[in-house]
Amino acid sequence: MGTPRNEPYIFSLPTPSSAMCLAGTREENLKLLAEETGGRLVMRGQDLLIDGTTEQINLVEQIIKALQPLWSQDKTIAAVDIRAARQAIAEERSTAWRDRATISRNRRGDSIQPRTYRQQQYVQAMESYDLIFGVGPAGTGKTYLAAVAAVSALQSGKFERIILTRPAVEAGESLGFLPGDLQQKIDPYLRPLYDAMNEMIGAEKVPQLMERGIIEVAPLAYMRGRTLSNSFIIVDEAQNTTAAQMKMVLTRLGFKSRMVVTGDITQIDLPRHQKSGLIIAMNILKEVQGVSFNLFDKSDVVRHPLVHNIIAAYEDAENTEAHQN
Repeated sequence: MGTPRNEPYIFSLPTPSSAMCLAGTREENLKLLAEETGGRLVMRGQDLLIDGTTEQINLVEQIIKALQPLWSQDKTIAAVDIRAARQAIAEERSTAWRDRATISRNRRGDSIQPRTYRQQQYVQAMESYDLIFGVGPAGTGKTYLAAVAAVSALQSGKFERIILTRPAVEAGESLGFLPGDLQQKIDPYLRPLYDAMNEMIGAEKVPQLMERGIIEVAPLAYMRGRTLSNSFIIVDEAQNTTAAQMKMVLTRLGFKSRMVVTGDITQIDLPRHQKSGLIIAMNILKEVQGVSFNLFDKSDVVRHPLVHNIIAAYEDAENTEAHQN
């Protein structure tokens, strides 16, 4: 149960803006901190009053200190940050989580960092391995972080080009039914990758790099017969590859290249009789040295908090259905 304190503990923030940053919009962060710790929190000016047992108050203070790199720079603190800090403290790695390295900076100069421990491991894997799998639900940053890592590696001269590819399977559609030339047809499929690159490089520069062949965008089918050397390759939406397509693209990896394969095995759009090449590859390659598998779950979702709840609700429904069957 813990020992209750006779009076609230006061944690003073250095500036009004840091206090507002920690509290969040409509004090949503304080509400979540209370849920995560069992303590009672009230913000009065720059002072945070924390009430509860000694253990609860200590945990709140540890989480706040872990979040210091964010609130001290007036950066937005999201629910995923609070949950990640709480998890890092429970696993006794709060210092490593707080001192996460900056991967790169966007055009505004803002630092881009992994938000959760699994994202941190994913980023580290993209610096150490030549073949990396990032598998998990929507919103976990697997595609965005891969694009950021690709641009950063290109800018530092580690690779000569970036290749973006994915299977042209989406809710029953195929490229042939879409209007326009090849580039116009494939563009909608790679919008998430474009968004990340635009933030890093600038929307006006991406087409220029594409014209020069430094950034190449192509459907997965166009990779056949090629050897991709000196390249950072991103294979997105890999859950929609067939077994043959996955084997084909993995064996395109050339010298001085790195390949990141991302996908969500809960969002497979292949015909029901066809097995996902991503799932097959994960089973076949799990013991192969030099391959890094990074699995994300709903706790890594960095989008709107509602996305986390939606994923959790679907998981509960699928588990209930599986038990009934």
